[in-house]
Amino acid sequence: MCAGDGQSRDVEYIKQGTGSTDAGGTGAALKREAEERAKVGARPGVGRGTAREAGESPYIQVDRVLKRCQYSQDALIEVLHAAQETFGFLSEDTMTYIAHQLKLPLSWVYGVASFYHHFNLKPQGEHICNVCMGTACFVKRAGDIVEALEREFHVKAGETTADGKLSVNIVRCLGNCGLAPMVILDCKVHARQTPETMLRNCKEAVEG
Repeated sequence: MCAGDGQSRDVEYIKQGTGSTDAGGTGAALKREAEERAKVGARPGVGRGTAREAGESPYIQVDRVLKRCQYSQDALIEVLHAAQETFGFLSEDTMTYIAHQLKLPLSWVYGVASFYHHFNLKPQGEHICNVCMGTACFVKRAGDIVEALEREFHVKAGETTADGKLSVNIVRCLGNCGLAPMVILDCKVHARQTPETMLRNCKEAVEG
């Protein structure tokens, strides 16, 4: 198998989901298609203060970061952060666009986005509850917390409630085992939680 064959597969993989497999599916055409598809799943209110409020294309924010970082492949995580701030999550089309701009295989971009718990590959709810399932948290009943949230809010881990109010996610070890079991609700750390205390915290958040 020669290197050219592998490169061709990478280019074809990057184009998957763009609606085009010819040269016209790259560059400006790819950007337009990605923008239209990403708008469908964009969560209202995400990216306050961004160009979206001024009526500009939300991809402008991503382009600015790409330009500032001189399209360096080492800036992938920073670009993904900018994209998530703009759209609220990382859709396949958004990752395809970033992969194209940084000349990376889509498989690489997806691998990075799916590895770090900060990145969301699905639209998220108004409130986000991330339950740590590292060893220490698991031993101290983190699994019971997840089950209690699933029963109370009728939602499966990794999904969002039907009303869009709450997303419940399981994340890898958050690196602070002394606070186990630890839950992050709307970017606020809740230490040494029980199913009862976390249910109360989530209800208060959802009910406002």
